[in-house]
Amino acid sequence: MNIDLKEMTQLAPIFRELFKGYHLSRSEPECYAQLSTLQDQYRALFKALGFELVCDPRGFYYFVPEQAGAQVNKTAQRLALFTFILVEHLADQGRDPLAVLDGGSLGRDELPALLEKYRDLFVQAEVTTQDELEEKVIRRLTQLGFAEDSNGVYRFLPPMHRFLDVCLSVQQDRDLAASLQSGDLSLPPPELVADEELDEIILIENPPAPREPVAESEEDAIARAIAEQRELDA
Repeated sequence: MNIDLKEMTQLAPIFRELFKGYHLSRSEPECYAQLSTLQDQYRALFKALGFELVCDPRGFYYFVPEQAGAQVNKTAQRLALFTFILVEHLADQGRDPLAVLDGGSLGRDELPALLEKYRDLFVQAEVTTQDELEEKVIRRLTQLGFAEDSNGVYRFLPPMHRFLDVCLSVQQDRDLAASLQSGDLSLPPPELVADEELDEIILIENPPAPREPVAESEEDAIARAIAEQRELDA
């Protein structure tokens, strides 16, 4: 395939965001539009550089981490557990979880009640206060492109489907277990443990701090990012 770097005018910002673990969706209109238009070229270029670009048909892009076979880190576990909690909480309120987590929103004022209701589960994730919930969960969701914070209203973006897929899989397993037993069955809540379904959602615990924009070519941006990663891995 012929790759024309002159056409890839958003290469530097696209690579920079994907490299630090961000999920690009329509919330980043310029980058998303170019990825959609030149998807094959970007996949081929990134593959040649050793990166696998995933193009999810539900409207978002991300890199598969090199350590995809490693143990799931705490960030992915926390975000998956939070998603599971939200699904159950919204269902209990009579709200459609899919409608909320697929483009809907959650208010900051809802966090205290959520934390109190599921305190035992949050303790597993080392989250005991609202400040910790916002720092360890909400902030990470926004940093990685799963949600946007608009003055205390958290709007969820298409990449949330990665965690929704895990939650739906877990729920199907629980429903199956219930159907195999007679009478009422009290199923235990999910535990914060490594799960095969999370192996593909390994997230960067401490992404590189954002740098001030500088004038550099696309090739220089890629070379710099790769060099930085090699230094971190050394």
